[in-house]
Amino acid sequence: MKKGRVLPEKDHIALAPEGFQEGIRSYLNTIALERGLSRNTEVSYRSDLIQAALVLKKQGAANWRKVTAKHLTSWLHALSDQGLAAPSQARKLTAIRMLFRHLVTERICADNPTLLLAGPKIRRKLPQTLSTGEIQKLLGGPTGTDAYAIRDRAMLELVYSSGLRASEICGLTLQQVDLEHGFVRVFGKGSKERVVPLGGKARDAVQAYLGSGRPRLVKPKTGSELFITERGKAMSRKTLWVMVKTAAARAGIEKSVKPHLLRHSFATHLLGGGADLRAIQEMLGHASIGTTQIYTAVESSRLLDQHAKHHPRNKLKGK
Repeated sequence: MKKGRVLPEKDHIALAPEGFQEGIRSYLNTIALERGLSRNTEVSYRSDLIQAALVLKKQGAANWRKVTAKHLTSWLHALSDQGLAAPSQARKLTAIRMLFRHLVTERICADNPTLLLAGPKIRRKLPQTLSTGEIQKLLGGPTGTDAYAIRDRAMLELVYSSGLRASEICGLTLQQVDLEHGFVRVFGKGSKERVVPLGGKARDAVQAYLGSGRPRLVKPKTGSELFITERGKAMSRKTLWVMVKTAAARAGIEKSVKPHLLRHSFATHLLGGGADLRAIQEMLGHASIGTTQIYTAVESSRLLDQHAKHHPRNKLKGK
């Protein structure tokens, strides 16, 4: 399992005002070690904290110890005035709250001015999904016997069978796939390891790819990545995105289809088939069951829609 790491010295924290730099560096180093965050997450937190520090400095706070609830309220209002979306505002506020929790724990700050702050109200949008019929069309999108078609079929089957994130699919290695026992071992967000089952169709598609697709793409410097390009390099998320879009277009699906849509469909279809919510949470790699519960709302919405369309009493309007 991958371990957390200390951020390198050239981490651009020097972009923050001098009085704020050490607090940011201390916090990021701590969470990198304790939580094993991905590099992208670290960069996002760092950017949010630097931007906040720059605004707080202009408001008169010399360092984190001098920041008050009034300063932070003005900062939040500024974010809103800039037209920043509510989820982005909430993310930045979360970064500040976590920072101050760390600073108080480490006795760098005596008080936590974020305790009484109210964040923006966010209306949770239900994730879009594909129907089982649309999934069947999509999985049949890549046709032919060339190495690319065999690879693309395997990737699509694997994404829908496992619900993996795009980054997880692209990062899979040969060693993480156990076709004999039917599972993949995944290192997800925060380098957390989980084991996800594979369905029979996905196992067959991956086996076909390993037998007659991947060998034709391998180059002298190819590593152990499972899915590779014509150059023998690991697939990128952008390449995966283009492949999924192309397959959807060939299948005649009008929805905007992205890799994450298959993940949503995987979870929704499992739930609709009677799968336990905790099992779905484990397979998706969600830290909180609350994140997974969004799919119960999707399923309820689908049932209401079906009832409205097909129940005979709903067709007798005005009678």
